[in-house]
Amino acid sequence: MRNYVTEFIGTFGLVFTVGCAVMSGSSVAPLAIGAVLMVLVYAGGHISGAHYNPAVTLGVFLRGKLPLKEVGPYWVAQLVAAFIAAWLARFVVNPPGVHTLSTSGGHAIFAVLLAEFFFTFALVYVVLNVATSKDQPNNHFFGLAIGFTMAAGAFAVGGVSGGAFNPAITFGAMLMGLLNWSNIWIYLIAQSLAAAVAAIAFRYLNPGDVEGDMVPKLTKSSSSATA
Repeated sequence: MRNYVTEFIGTFGLVFTVGCAVMSGSSVAPLAIGAVLMVLVYAGGHISGAHYNPAVTLGVFLRGKLPLKEVGPYWVAQLVAAFIAAWLARFVVNPPGVHTLSTSGGHAIFAVLLAEFFFTFALVYVVLNVATSKDQPNNHFFGLAIGFTMAAGAFAVGGVSGGAFNPAITFGAMLMGLLNWSNIWIYLIAQSLAAAVAAIAFRYLNPGDVEGDMVPKLTKSSSSATA
């Protein structure tokens, strides 16, 4: 239960920050999002692994560091947190100052798919390598690496796709009116596929780190984060 509460708190903090920063029109929203992810990863990594992102949870499971029975409860905690955070952010920033991102037309859809795929892949790939690799036990930079990956993606493609890289953020952004519900399939396909490819890449590049590597629960050395 400690794992799920930690995932709830971390995902709530991330989605609430995303909503308030974006809807208020902050010019440094990507920096705020990357920074809050960094500190929340440091805060909860030793308890739950600090995923705060269903795509990361999927990647960690496929990598072999999370039992199948834990995947569903992690996703539930993350999505419930996103739901509550989204509505509270709308209450705090009222009325919201940002219009819904439009993704109409073939080129726009492909651009969103590519942007979300690449940076979700980057985020999950970084998480797996800095926070679950046996070659980097108890390192102290994983939060910085994960937070800055999120910030870099938000700066780079925030104007294209919204810079979600995280199904929980996608869900929250749609509740807040920042993304269109009709486009949810684009985000879920791109983010899920990216998580799977990142896990495959990790397993291929680190064959000695995945053989017989299923564990009953996460530890600090298997911590990972969000978006």
